[in-house]
Amino acid sequence: MNPAVGVMAIVVVSLATAAIGFYGLRISRTTGDFYVASRTVRPWWNASAIGGEYLSAASFLGVAGLILLSGTDALWFPVGYTAGYLMLLLFVAAPLRRSGAYTIPDFTEARLDSRAVRRVTSVMVVVVGWLYIVPQLHGAALTIRIATGLPAWVGSAAVVVVVCLTVVAGGMRSITFVQAFQFWLKLTALAVPVLFIVFTLAGDGSAAVAPAVVNPTGLAPAGPYQNISLLVALLFGTLGLPHVLVRFYTNPDGQSARRTTLIVLGLLSVFYLFPTAYGLLGRMFAPELARSGRADAVVLLLPGQLIGGTAGDLLSALVVAGAFAAFLSTTSGLVVSLAGVISQDVLGGDVRGFRLAAVVSAVVPLGFAVMTDSPALAGSVGLVFAFTASTVCPVLLLGIWWRGLTDAGAIAGMVTGGVLCGGAMVWGTFLGASSTPFWLAQPAAWTVPAAFAVTVLVSRATKHRIPRTMARVMTRLHTPERPLATER
Repeated sequence: MNPAVGVMAIVVVSLATAAIGFYGLRISRTTGDFYVASRTVRPWWNASAIGGEYLSAASFLGVAGLILLSGTDALWFPVGYTAGYLMLLLFVAAPLRRSGAYTIPDFTEARLDSRAVRRVTSVMVVVVGWLYIVPQLHGAALTIRIATGLPAWVGSAAVVVVVCLTVVAGGMRSITFVQAFQFWLKLTALAVPVLFIVFTLAGDGSAAVAPAVVNPTGLAPAGPYQNISLLVALLFGTLGLPHVLVRFYTNPDGQSARRTTLIVLGLLSVFYLFPTAYGLLGRMFAPELARSGRADAVVLLLPGQLIGGTAGDLLSALVVAGAFAAFLSTTSGLVVSLAGVISQDVLGGDVRGFRLAAVVSAVVPLGFAVMTDSPALAGSVGLVFAFTASTVCPVLLLGIWWRGLTDAGAIAGMVTGGVLCGGAMVWGTFLGASSTPFWLAQPAAWTVPAAFAVTVLVSRATKHRIPRTMARVMTRLHTPERPLATER
């Protein structure tokens, strides 16, 4: 790929993102605008924005890379990502919107009437957010290195700079416009090149390279435990992602939240057709990427390899633009959600505190990203889902649907899940991918049940700590349509 074309693609998408973000500044005036866009985002806009922030580096690059490496085993990722939203629709979307909260810690404090629960939830949300931002920055580093030849850290730093500018400019109101635009850019950037490739091959069968072996790596298929554990992580992890959950606070009401989730399911189903196609084409025409450790780059490199020439460069530039949009949109959503938590708990909760918290939320993971490297984007994000499923998800799900939850049970469950899953992740990092036992590489199958069990058992042992406000709060969560918290 011509480096100049790659640089131009990244510059164009960054400038478009910044321009849309600054447009949002014109209509961002109140604290509510910055935190939840004053709860006025309609379903189609919100669904597009959710698609923009949810479809991250793992979805845009990692899924195709895993399909290149593992074949049909990797299809659990798009299935799990999409099915997780079905669980959101069934169990979380409308009650969470009715809570009237700005952040997940707002919800847990109101539900359990406990500042201690709020503090623990805040820590978990920040850890989840930072863990999720790091793979986005790794993806940006990979893209900038392949597309332009510049040092990898330039990609990570560029994402942080653009995100900070857009978030600080207009908060959630601004980011909604940005992420909706970026979803449709990502979908176009994947769909146009892969359809061009398919039509070229179907038309005259002439590709720049000949078809190769169907299984380029010879990897053994994953066992039942790995598949079940991955699905548990993706299904339950989606329920606790802070940047996704905060989106439901921006809907006008619970009915809009459910409608938004239905639209998202359709958008995700269409989107994941294209990374799957890239992975399958890569197994046929670019198996050397798997053997050379560059599987995550298959989406970036395949158009140039199979089409070649000026058309190949232009299609590659479109893919690079879409990839950079993926990193920007997901990181933006995470920074907004983390800034809301940090600002309210540490910096007073005003607009100035939000802006300072946004910068902190983006700069800290940048340091970790520059010092580390990710061999598999989808795999690393899968571990983040496992951690989220083991910490935030149990207290959220039980807080919405179980009257017996107590503050002691919630804290015990989050700490248990965090220690078990976090310990498995750290241990696996020290052992290395080749030496990590399968039950550590995919810990969700035992850490998620353990977190739920501890939460329930400790809550039953501390029934006297059920808050007096429980009945009133549960009624508000499940009866349309009065806000629980006072609008700020």
